[in-house]
This record gives sequence, C-alpha cells and structure tokens, in this order.
Amino acid sequence: MLAAERQAMIVELIRENGSVQVDELAKELDVSAMTIRRDLVKLQNSNMIERCHGGAVAKQEVAYETKQTSNKDSKEAIAKKCVEYINPGDSIFLDAGTTTCEIAKLIRDIPEIIIVTNDLEIAQVLKNSDARVYICGGLVQKETGSLFGRYATEMLKDFRFDVGFFGAASINEELQVTTPTHEKMWLKRQVPRQCARSYLVVDRSKFGKQSMTWINQLEDYTGVITDRKFTLEELQKIHTRGVKIIEAKPEEEV
Repeated sequence: MLAAERQAMIVELIRENGSVQVDELAKELDVSAMTIRRDLVKLQNSNMIERCHGGAVAKQEVAYETKQTSNKDSKEAIAKKCVEYINPGDSIFLDAGTTTCEIAKLIRDIPEIIIVTNDLEIAQVLKNSDARVYICGGLVQKETGSLFGRYATEMLKDFRFDVGFFGAASINEELQVTTPTHEKMWLKRQVPRQCARSYLVVDRSKFGKQSMTWINQLEDYTGVITDRKFTLEELQKIHTRGVKIIEAKPEEEV
C-alpha cells in the first residue's frame, strides 16, 4: 500500500470514529507503529488532523471569538467589496462565519432584501434591521455559533437565492475548498448551486491550508472575493481553471 493510500485510510477512520490509536492503526494497516506515527505527523502538518497522546483526533473548529479578531481589516475590506454585488430586493444567503457577519453589518438596511443564514451571530446582528430574516433550524455548533445537520439542510433545499456568500476554513494548493468538520460539507457544497450568483469570501490566511473534508473547488463559485496576493504560478492555475478573482484591499493598502 502506498503512503498516500494509507494516510487517506487514516483520515477516513478518524472521520468515522472521531479518533484513532497508533497501535490499533498499525495492526489494522499491517505496518509498524513508527510508520503510523510518521503518517500522523504528515497529516497534522497538512492541517488535516490533530495528534494526541497515543493517536490522533479530528481537526477541531477554531472558536468564534478567535476568528472574530483574526485578520479583521481584511474581513471588513472583503465585506465592503461584497456589498457591490447586492441589489435592493435580493434574496441572499449568508453562510456562517465572521467574514459573512461583517457583510451582514453593512447590508442590513438595503431595501426589501431577504436574508437566510445558519449563523446565530448574524441573526442577532440583523434582528432589528429592515431585512426579512430567516434562520435555519438544526444542531448548534457551540464553538462557532453556526447551525448544521439534517433540519438545516432540509429547510435549505426549498430555497433559491439571487446571491450567496460563503466562507471557508482552508483552501489547498490545488484550489480545493475544505473544512475541518464533516457536518458542514453538504450545506457548503449544495447551497452555492441554489444561488444565481455565489461568492467565496476568504481572507489571505485561508490559502495554502488543508482540512479533512473536501467541499468543492474555486471554479464552482461565480467569484472569489479575497485580499490574497497570488504568485504568478497560482495566477496561471487560476486562469486555466476559469476562476474569477475579485480583489479586496484593506484600507492601509489602498
């Protein structure tokens, strides 16, 4: 078995069980414990798992409070750019996240808009706005204040949106969007398809990282709104793949 195949099996076992032990993996995959430890180091360095004593666990979400203060200038600049793509009367989906929360703060008084979200903080921001607001029911992920699961996804299946804005935890070198938690996959993968226009809104810190669960690819969105400065090699790949990049500049860079 190739190392890449073995590591993919390890990731799948962690996804199914939440955690794994080195000795159990070594026995199941018929390799030495040292080989498993090297695999776990590589997977952790790729931001796909977290090592723990004697094994590994699924990558955990970053707490909302930490996200809120991280790269705040970038998120505000991205939110300002997003406003340019919203019209009075639009139906809008705002994915859970701190960047989309910044969008909510800026659009709450646009006339006759409808906003659907799976984020408790965004709903709180909008509760006294002029917008008509819907929030998905479902399981609350307490670290992030977002709602996912069967009830959220069943509700969202019936909606069609003029425009949607989506966050991401990680974008790897192959321009694939990934997330640490399997529960988020369906919503983040499916709802952009229900939008006439869909935008991935991500600051520069999200690039060059890998989480455990694949969602989709950059070309699956109408555009990617970011403050990331891409290398020539990255720009060539972006052009070849037909990805539309929309630049957002923080005020100190304007």
